[in-house]
Amino acid sequence: MSKFSWRWLSRQKPKPSNAGSLNAAQGTERFAGSDRRQLLQALSVIVGGGALAALPQSSDAKDASELPSPKRVVTGRDEAGKSVFKSFDVTSKVVEIDANPGLTFYELYMTEGVPQLTGLEADPMLQGTKAFPGPGGTMFRLISYPPRRPEGWKPPPGVTMESGLRELSDKVPGMGDHFERDAPGMHTSDTIDYGVVVRGEMTLELDDGQKVHLRQGDCVVQNGTRHRWRNPLPEPCLMAFISIGGKRG
Repeated sequence: MSKFSWRWLSRQKPKPSNAGSLNAAQGTERFAGSDRRQLLQALSVIVGGGALAALPQSSDAKDASELPSPKRVVTGRDEAGKSVFKSFDVTSKVVEIDANPGLTFYELYMTEGVPQLTGLEADPMLQGTKAFPGPGGTMFRLISYPPRRPEGWKPPPGVTMESGLRELSDKVPGMGDHFERDAPGMHTSDTIDYGVVVRGEMTLELDDGQKVHLRQGDCVVQNGTRHRWRNPLPEPCLMAFISIGGKRG
């Protein structure tokens, strides 16, 4: 039981009263209003905590494939200038990294320079993707991170750090070049990254081992700093990122 629900339920314990049935009736009426909503909130916390604890701990979990793939809605204009939906489907660029099973990039949209906003632009992802945008450009992506690996987990046969980073750069051009060889997972880019935890939890680590634990809905503004991500749970984590290209001062 969470601390919140325990404190709330403790406050709701009946107190001795000699006021009789009238007070009891008034208490019932009050409970039917705001107190009922608070009780439902408390119960949701209890149930939610229990559901989290009951999640499967299987080390075989690879990704979030049991959930629908995220849909991408792209708007634009028709020849008359009227706003229209140009697409409503899974992005054309879904990248799965075989060397790290469960790591999946949903490459949603990117721009370079100042967008012209004609509404007639072709889907840029049909031309492929890239690691990060140049100065003034943008990149919008979702990344599904695999669950925390169980103790003793080993990568697929034949996979090394170099081969894994090479695959990453082959599928998301240039991405592997941003990662350090002597500090696995640490990387830096010349971008400001706006990140949101969509589903699951994530640990963000900076220099000197500084860490922060992020839960669903938490946000990060990454100002071109050296960092790495670690999933602390035995379930996938889905994060959304918008990267804006910049220049080092």
